[in-house]
Amino acid sequence: MIPEIDYVVIEHVWPEIDCGTSYIRRRVGDMLKVSADIFSHGHEKIVARIRYRERGAKKWLECPMHFVDNDRWQGEFLLAKNGYYEYTILAWRDYFLSWAHDTHTKYNAHLDIKSELLEGKILLQSASKKAIPEEKKLLQSYAAVIDTFLDNGKKTENRVNLETEIFGETIKNVMVNNADRSSSGSYDKVLTVFVDRKKTEFASWYEMWARSQGTVEGKSATFSDMINRLDYIKNLGFDVVYLPPIHPIGETNRKGPNNSLECPPGSPGCPYAIGNKLGGHRAIDPELGTLDEFKRFVDECHKRDMEVALDFAVQASPDHPWVQQHEAWFSKRPDGTIKYAENPPKKYQDIYPINFDTEDKEGLWNELLGIIKFWIDHGVKIFRVDNPHTKPIYFWKWLIEQIHVYNPEVFFLAEAFTRPKVMKKLAKIGFSQSYTYFTWRNFKHELTDYFSELTQSEAAEYMIGNLFTNTPDILPEFLQNAPRQSFKIRAVLAGTLSSTWGMYNGFELCEGRPLPGKEEYIDSEKYDYKIWDWDRPGNIKDFIMRLNLIRKRNKALQQYRNLRFLHAENDNILFYEKKATDLSNIILTIVNLDPYHTHGSFIYVPIEDFNIGHDETYFVQDLISGEKYYWQGHKNYIELNPHKEPAHILRLHRYTHKEAEFDYF
Repeated sequence: MIPEIDYVVIEHVWPEIDCGTSYIRRRVGDMLKVSADIFSHGHEKIVARIRYRERGAKKWLECPMHFVDNDRWQGEFLLAKNGYYEYTILAWRDYFLSWAHDTHTKYNAHLDIKSELLEGKILLQSASKKAIPEEKKLLQSYAAVIDTFLDNGKKTENRVNLETEIFGETIKNVMVNNADRSSSGSYDKVLTVFVDRKKTEFASWYEMWARSQGTVEGKSATFSDMINRLDYIKNLGFDVVYLPPIHPIGETNRKGPNNSLECPPGSPGCPYAIGNKLGGHRAIDPELGTLDEFKRFVDECHKRDMEVALDFAVQASPDHPWVQQHEAWFSKRPDGTIKYAENPPKKYQDIYPINFDTEDKEGLWNELLGIIKFWIDHGVKIFRVDNPHTKPIYFWKWLIEQIHVYNPEVFFLAEAFTRPKVMKKLAKIGFSQSYTYFTWRNFKHELTDYFSELTQSEAAEYMIGNLFTNTPDILPEFLQNAPRQSFKIRAVLAGTLSSTWGMYNGFELCEGRPLPGKEEYIDSEKYDYKIWDWDRPGNIKDFIMRLNLIRKRNKALQQYRNLRFLHAENDNILFYEKKATDLSNIILTIVNLDPYHTHGSFIYVPIEDFNIGHDETYFVQDLISGEKYYWQGHKNYIELNPHKEPAHILRLHRYTHKEAEFDYF
């Protein structure tokens, strides 16, 4: 028996990740560009279509693909809604387009085309049988044009009719709509894209610890107190307020200041030791307030166009209700005691890790799913997940897909400082954002190589790096006892290399006192209370405010995948661009990576990419200082004194006589 065959070959489809088993990610309003190699035998004309639909829809929608070169085709379609879309490709050998091309060629060569016109008439009549009424009438009129030509010969007016109607674009479009697709080929996979809301690509995160938001020694701020701090955070330009765990904290093996095993009376303990007699992951530490007060805090954030991100840590203190109610969810030693968490040489005596190999997987998984749904129902749509790489990857795949059915607006940030392949796999199975190694990338070659990989390789199809300058766990060496310009450098890099960034409270005060010999803060809020002077001398609050304002007013900085590194002769100078597709917004960022010394460099601007001529004058305006610089050609000189400002964030413009009227941003 002769097998059914595809008459058109479709291969090397892009984007496609892991042979279609992993899905890509985009944001609402994006156009998804799809390309493929498409060809067939012979010389027949091919028509190709992207087929797409929302997951679960019965009907496929189609959009055209166009020929690029070397059998490569490309098309795009709009991702209008938050949720899953499916897409694939269909292509066929189009009899009418092939007929029109060959017949037109013969006609222009003044050959007899009577037989060919009769063939064309048959094609028109066949297509009209399935056409909608408006198109049916049109096709019948085209058939009449052929009859008129055959009756009257090659008179001038008939020649015009053939050129404009039978060989024109209108008839081709109508015939493609009603084409005979029997000689076709279909791609053998249906691919998936998850469409996140825009917040996953563009946001500024502020990590807010209640223990440093109060004004009374030895006491945490409550949710009501924290509401009074929201205008401060909003004024700095942040739109996501991230809270560490807000649950009751265990008493057993409670840690003291600086992670000490000695816990003086009144010490709050570590909030990651979740649970005590007052409850677990669905309860709130009474020191912070009540569930109603938390809901009010969330509502107050929403009134300011900010969202709350909540920490989700899958672990328990020895006092968590799970320990008594679900003993099988924990691992035991031979003597019957439960194992506490370890990451040698670190020990976490106050935390019990969860045993995902438990026989009660169904109970455990559903309980964790229920916790996320509980907080969604209380207004939270963003979750920062603590150490997801230490839990089964396919648990997260299941949980995130379940949540996206429940509410597709919810998204997850992976706090996964782990191996690159593990980090990328977490993104592939559903985490919208991930922490990165940015924290430890300080030099030009490191930053260039790493961010080229993150934003220009396959990884950019499914992963967005959320660049945190610091965390409660990590005070990088670059910031330890460092001058304020070091903090400015890291803020500019985080806020312009990626479209989403974050900082842990105190960064704006240039807090950089470490535990001796460690990458950790001394007297951290992880284990103690703090009272900050939020106006203390040496702060960079105005700089942070300016940076976030620049980001909000320049759409080029709101996109993740448009980063391009440019050439600067000095290795201490990092130079890169971000531009809008239509060139309406072009940002050139130049950073002196040395916080102690002035550096100058010749830099090379790719003016041809911006449609600027070699002899044309253009100007750039520093959005930090407001200063303007008039340049010409590729090569220009800059100098950055870090004690004044360590970076330029330049918006590029064509020179006109009206540039003096140009808005500052």
